[in-house]
Amino acid sequence: MPAKDSPLATATETTPVATSSTAGPELVQLLTPEGERVSHPDYDIDLTDEEYRGFYRDLVLTRRIDVEATALQRQGELGIWAALLGQEAAQVGSGRALRPQDFAFPTYREHGVAWVRGVDPLRLLGLFRGVDNGGWDPIATRFQLYTIVIGSQTLHATGYAMGINKDGAVGDAETGEATIAYFGDGASSQGDVNEAFVWASVYNAPIVFFCQNNQWGISTPTANQTRIPLYQRARGFGFPGVRVDGNDVLASYAVTRKALDDARTGQGPTLVEAFTYRMGAHTTSDDPTRYRLASELEAWKLKDPLERMKAFLYKQQIVDNTFFESVEADADELAARIRKGCLEMPDPDPLSMFDSVYAEQTPLLAQEREEFGRYLAGFQGAHA
Repeated sequence: MPAKDSPLATATETTPVATSSTAGPELVQLLTPEGERVSHPDYDIDLTDEEYRGFYRDLVLTRRIDVEATALQRQGELGIWAALLGQEAAQVGSGRALRPQDFAFPTYREHGVAWVRGVDPLRLLGLFRGVDNGGWDPIATRFQLYTIVIGSQTLHATGYAMGINKDGAVGDAETGEATIAYFGDGASSQGDVNEAFVWASVYNAPIVFFCQNNQWGISTPTANQTRIPLYQRARGFGFPGVRVDGNDVLASYAVTRKALDDARTGQGPTLVEAFTYRMGAHTTSDDPTRYRLASELEAWKLKDPLERMKAFLYKQQIVDNTFFESVEADADELAARIRKGCLEMPDPDPLSMFDSVYAEQTPLLAQEREEFGRYLAGFQGAHA
């Protein structure tokens, strides 16, 4: 990594296509771990300097959201937190590839996608603090509420995509609609995910299945879940699959953009496997030192998505120290707002959980509310 005050010479655009010694030659990559820009015959992109800087800023702010939320959980302010450390590039890149009309269906750790879709990070923290069940508007943000049940969001996204077809909202890459379903390598073993593949393929649904293969399904390595690379599973269901370097924000953007364009123009689903690594714990209740080697973690630190993009910006000479200072200042400001906002979140009335179950109250729900109210009244200071 170059020193901050010594920018390197501009990288050429004629560097051969990069491959990964870890993932094999099929890996789509536009930035090497050293920040060298490489080309790809199918997925090359041409962005402005401002767009490149914007990618880096999103990466930094996404990581800062994650770091602050982890600290808040350790301090007892959140019940749990699902970290994304190491997966920022896959999320920011794919999230930026979405058009305003597209709809994203996340798991419970797509904080980077939420950020680029305009979801206030405090809305995410409200869920993990237990003050609501997800406080953002999915219709306004085109970003569905977090899904705790592993893999079920792939069926939700497929059903929505089938509805897009029935509405006739496909046919043009600019104005057509598509969905994207996020899931992990562990969820790829779930029945819901495989059923979603069947439905999406048979009905040619405009959907991108975006699998973040972070190498560990909680404590189970990917090698214990599949005998072939995950992206190759798509072939058996009748649609294309592609593996992308998930620590490369530019490649993640380019691959997802093409897959979404294909979906919007009626070419059906694509499975994108973002080959990345979970640097931290599965959640804050997990201890990854029980099941993985420190040497593995150290090897992946050399592929850090933020350092890779930072090196690229230096090599292209499109930033200076003032830019990085500005980004860090923005991150500090965001972190302070997150901490303050989290601590100031009011505790909800326990009975309010019954208010939004259905659009209209049902007799059974009213009975349960009354019974719970009597239970609460049995405690000193409770509000019936």
